[in-house]
Amino acid sequence: MINQKIADLRQDYRRATLNEREVAVHPVQQFDHWWQEVLAGEIEEPNAMTLATCTPDGIPSARIVLLKSFDGKGFMFFTNYESRKGQELAENPRATLLFFWKELERQVRVEGRVVKVAPAVSDEYFDSRPVGSRIGAIASPQSRVIPGREVLEEKVKSLEAQYLQHAPQRPEHWGGYLVVPEKVEFWQGRSSRLHDRLLYTLEPAGSWKIERLAP
Repeated sequence: MINQKIADLRQDYRRATLNEREVAVHPVQQFDHWWQEVLAGEIEEPNAMTLATCTPDGIPSARIVLLKSFDGKGFMFFTNYESRKGQELAENPRATLLFFWKELERQVRVEGRVVKVAPAVSDEYFDSRPVGSRIGAIASPQSRVIPGREVLEEKVKSLEAQYLQHAPQRPEHWGGYLVVPEKVEFWQGRSSRLHDRLLYTLEPAGSWKIERLAP
């Protein structure tokens, strides 16, 4: 049985268009064009993205993480290497990122292989975080079952006392990943669900093929 109140929720998109003749030849350049518009639009948490990973036997999982950097090499985020996503990436180092900027009626989907960043890069970012965030990264056995929140809070208190005189260093189980793109899709909402979708696909020679997908 369809819940018609839910089924009737819809919005017609009319803000912009996306044309093959106007986009950049490289997907990261195009992403940067859109990124500048996102920043200009003062969108809340513009770097929030869905990260989808998968076990070797095909069981997917997804969660929101934060983009921390991007360039021609890929898209960077940081996390606990021993978390569920870290374990899945160790076994199956491929992932999809999805950005959704509803205020601009846009999505970007990035598919590619995943590699760990150099330890020095992880150290640099970890040292830039607030001390509370650093302590939280050390205290939390991310994705593991714990008997209650009080266990976590007690661990944080103990670490806060330990690091009163000096800031904590990055633990080995925490660091960065780089999603190296092989396919990038740009989606612009259009009226009557006839959306614009342009797919960049990395070719063997290193150039990018741009194709339009049906909505």
